[in-house]
Amino acid sequence: MKDAPLRLNATSLPPKTPRESLTTMVRIMMPMDANNSGNVFGGAILRLIDEVGSIVALRHARTNVITASVDRMDFYHPVFIGDMLRLNASINYVHRTSMEVGVRVEAENPITGEVRHTGTCFLTYVGLDANRKPTPVPELKLETDEDKRRWAEAQERRRSRLREIGRKEDGTTTPL
Repeated sequence: MKDAPLRLNATSLPPKTPRESLTTMVRIMMPMDANNSGNVFGGAILRLIDEVGSIVALRHARTNVITASVDRMDFYHPVFIGDMLRLNASINYVHRTSMEVGVRVEAENPITGEVRHTGTCFLTYVGLDANRKPTPVPELKLETDEDKRRWAEAQERRRSRLREIGRKEDGTTTPL
């Protein structure tokens, strides 16, 4: 197993904007991604969501990251063999060692150009140091009203996630 890369202390790193780690991935969906009816497996889409989300988190933190949670995923429209799947991912929120990344998934029919919003998912990643322990990540510098809106919405989602697992924002536990 490869050793984790060394890096500077996160407090020595300047804050980063969401724009700096913004990532778009496009994949054409193939028969191996789908069932015998031509519908792409939800698991194939989830794998791509985690892949693009981890790229965003890695670009922001510049250290190893792991997926800590995946919020609910609803599939609004089917994705078919031959569709181009576009995954637009950006960082929404940063806490001390964790980051929320949002991924918008769209399917495009390459012949007609029709684009369908097929789902949105929020994932939480944690930065890891060389010993595979949580490590601080750079702060997020909010530039636009959209950045501020996403931050506020992500902050509320974080509070909800913590309530669901019986933890307070300060890290202490609450009775379930």
